[in-house]
Amino acid sequence: MDDSLYFGEQHLAVRNMVRDFAREEIAPTAAKYDESGEFPWENVRKMVDLGLLGIPWPEELGGSGLDLLAYVSVIHEMAKVDASHAITISAHTTLGTSPIFNFGTQAQRERFVPLLASGKVLAGFGLTEPSAGSDAGGTRTTAVKKDGRYVLNGSKVFITHGGVGEVFVVTAVTTPGVGTKGISSFILTKETADRAKADAAGFGHDDSLPNTPGFTSGKKEDKLGWRASDTRSLNFEDAEVPEENLLGEEGQGFLNFMQTLDAGRIGMAALALGIAEGAYEEALRYASERRQFGQAISNFQGVSFPLADMATEIEAGKHLVYHAAWLAEHKKPFTKQAAIAKLFCSELAMRTTIKAVQIHGGYGYTKDYPVERMMRDAKICEIGEGTSEVQRMVIARQILREMRD
Repeated sequence: MDDSLYFGEQHLAVRNMVRDFAREEIAPTAAKYDESGEFPWENVRKMVDLGLLGIPWPEELGGSGLDLLAYVSVIHEMAKVDASHAITISAHTTLGTSPIFNFGTQAQRERFVPLLASGKVLAGFGLTEPSAGSDAGGTRTTAVKKDGRYVLNGSKVFITHGGVGEVFVVTAVTTPGVGTKGISSFILTKETADRAKADAAGFGHDDSLPNTPGFTSGKKEDKLGWRASDTRSLNFEDAEVPEENLLGEEGQGFLNFMQTLDAGRIGMAALALGIAEGAYEEALRYASERRQFGQAISNFQGVSFPLADMATEIEAGKHLVYHAAWLAEHKKPFTKQAAIAKLFCSELAMRTTIKAVQIHGGYGYTKDYPVERMMRDAKICEIGEGTSEVQRMVIARQILREMRD
């Protein structure tokens, strides 16, 4: 991709900075954190110090004051090395912080965004429930208004930063019987589940945030991939939320979350693209060094042709991702383009990582090389923030509407 199509000098400087940081600081420890499943507090602290948790937010609110293209390039570059670190940035920024910035009152933005944009504490986004995954409109968590508060009951599952985070935006039904129009969203706070590690790292907790009564997180999920990313359930048992923590108006929660997911799909596409490109670079390097039958295996068509296919599809993925990001940055419709980018790049990540393991042969099946981790990390990209099937539904709906228009 011609960088000048989307990037200015500032974009390139940010991209190169993150590329160097990922290779020098994240790559040496990625396998260790994947093996242990521990949240990488020390590495995330370094990311906080670089301002990577507040890339697209205004400087007056504690952010870096950059644009969406810069943010997407950060996710892309980080995911080339490790998806767990990339999703930490993405989930915190797009899912946890953006709803407050986009739909919150001025008081809510001033209260919460500086804490999140500066990386003082981590954020999460609670939409998925045990019986409401792809059917996000099937939310069963309820919020009943009582004595100037909302009382929430229910649960969310598979929530990134569910344990380590302290600020969450969640959905709940405020008006039963009217479908998605009865869903609202709320800001909830609690203490991080890893308080000792947060204190040792020097971020992750803020004393000014109250513990919401009745709001807790569950056990950490033991996952196939993204193992260094903290994923847990969120539980609400008569959780008392102040009325001023209603995010937006009652009944607008579903609409606002769908808009959040549109932007989130660009971030997920960039993450999947990064996994694919990282696996491709590993396979290219290995094929150039590995010798069989007296020559580098890259000389054989059985290896060089898959590499050519990988390079071609990655180039296409770059254009899809950055075109969608450009549209979003310039306030143009991007729902279809985001879904296309997410669908293509998530499935590309699976295809590419499988080919990369194959090119490595038996070594690719061991933990001596990162491609096996990349293959495990790739799978969730076809599931999270809307499955591939949901993306096809979104795309089909858009193209049929365009035809009718």
